[in-house]
Amino acid sequence: MSIESGFVWVFVGEGARFPSGIFTSLGSGKEWISANQLTGVLTRYPVDEGVYDWAISRNLFTPKKPEHSSPAFIGKFTSASMDHFHFESGIMD
Repeated sequence: MSIESGFVWVFVGEGARFPSGIFTSLGSGKEWISANQLTGVLTRYPVDEGVYDWAISRNLFTPKKPEHSSPAFIGKFTSASMDHFHFESGIMD
């Protein structure tokens, strides 16, 4: 098992609060989602780096308000710039 370029693919099913699958490749994630006819989002996450820091280091986000540096904001941060795919009943949209 090798992690491609320091990223993993994380699947969160529709309505779920937590991931139900983490994959080292897009292909293995898609296969699992298809085999189980799942609905949700498969997102590529950096390994050993928070999404907040990842987005800032790539100039995808710039904190502009004091609350943008708060633990609550950073802990909930996500970025639409992350590679992601939507699935409906196992089929990629």
